[in-house]
Amino acid sequence: MHSKNATNMGRKRGTKLPLWAKTMKNSTGLLVLMLLTGANCAFAQKNGRNAPQATAAETTGSFRDIPYLKKAYIDATPMVGKDGIPVGKLGTDGGNKTMILKLAQEIADTNDNKFDSFLIAYKGKLLFESYYLRGRINLPHPQASTTKAYTTFALGRAIQLGYLTMADLDKPLIGFLKDLDPTKLVEGVERITLHQALTMRSGIRISEEQYEEFEKNPGRLKGQREVQTYLEHSAPITADSQSFKYQLDPTLVMQVIDAVVPGSAKDFIKKELLDKMGISNYGWRTAVSGLPSGGSGSSMRSRDMIKWGTLAMNKGKWNGEQLVPEAFMTKAKSRILYTGDDDVFGGGKDVFNQGYGYYWWSADLKYGDKSYFSASAQGGGGQYIILIEELDLMVVVTAHENDNRTLQVIAERIIPAFIK
Repeated sequence: MHSKNATNMGRKRGTKLPLWAKTMKNSTGLLVLMLLTGANCAFAQKNGRNAPQATAAETTGSFRDIPYLKKAYIDATPMVGKDGIPVGKLGTDGGNKTMILKLAQEIADTNDNKFDSFLIAYKGKLLFESYYLRGRINLPHPQASTTKAYTTFALGRAIQLGYLTMADLDKPLIGFLKDLDPTKLVEGVERITLHQALTMRSGIRISEEQYEEFEKNPGRLKGQREVQTYLEHSAPITADSQSFKYQLDPTLVMQVIDAVVPGSAKDFIKKELLDKMGISNYGWRTAVSGLPSGGSGSSMRSRDMIKWGTLAMNKGKWNGEQLVPEAFMTKAKSRILYTGDDDVFGGGKDVFNQGYGYYWWSADLKYGDKSYFSASAQGGGGQYIILIEELDLMVVVTAHENDNRTLQVIAERIIPAFIK
């Protein structure tokens, strides 16, 4: 279903594997679990041990070179940080502490999904924080296609400030790009609206061979020439071609942002979103066009992913200020279209009705005889910001394994811990 390569997708599908290769089967494992849930457990309680941090050298190197942690960091009473994130205590402020700590210990013991961090926020408070393998509290983690969700926020911020309107979502996208030469574009380009580009239905169809040819001459992709090139060489845009395809559409949206806001898209995103939310330790790759990459290439700390999720959960508000229109945020998280259950990233037997909004995925997560609607930003390797608004629950995950079953974990292990 998603045929673009990892560079353009920022996310890759794979076959599903069992969640945990091992369980605690013997008395030793039982003893570990008993200790885990006790008050003095080194895993469950900090006992003076600070969350793991990357060294100065590690923060400047490749994420792939970060050494694995020798011991997982599992915290049911997250520390108050300078980031302004409200914190609480797992169990006291919500959630079944024993159930969550059991899951955390299983991750620490096996970690087939290569989780790097696992955080849970409930009713606006961070209640659980854990780091494994390459996870570090101060290290921005590659986000892959989760970047698309941040691009959505940027467009919404432009609407909130009046540089675009909600009505503009249904207008031809090329109308916002004044540097294009419309006489050279393929037939049907006027059919591409912002709404369709935000739902991966631009209808652009370019072969891998064409992409490779474009990359040999990156100069032709600078600025709006990028869009000019794609729309000159695409197959004609038709009703049939405007079906869901996970591809370069966020590039088009970022171009519109850059065209309508004062200054550059890069400065706009920093000033109007990142600075306002107190996110300063991050990365965001510059695409060949010279603009921020719209589809992948950002890096965020796990706690800052909590902030992005909070903005979405609070209907576009941050600390009382409406950064993104509520109507836009609601639409972004909704299931505008169904994408099918044949290829559910992070899915399992209790995950179904996969859909898509404005670069946000959706799925129903079943526990018992009830299903819960989830909206999630997702990225290749296993990055997630998962919102279950009915429970006022958010889960943030970073990882480096495509063949994960994270949504199934939420359905099977997290939801029951937060049902009273």
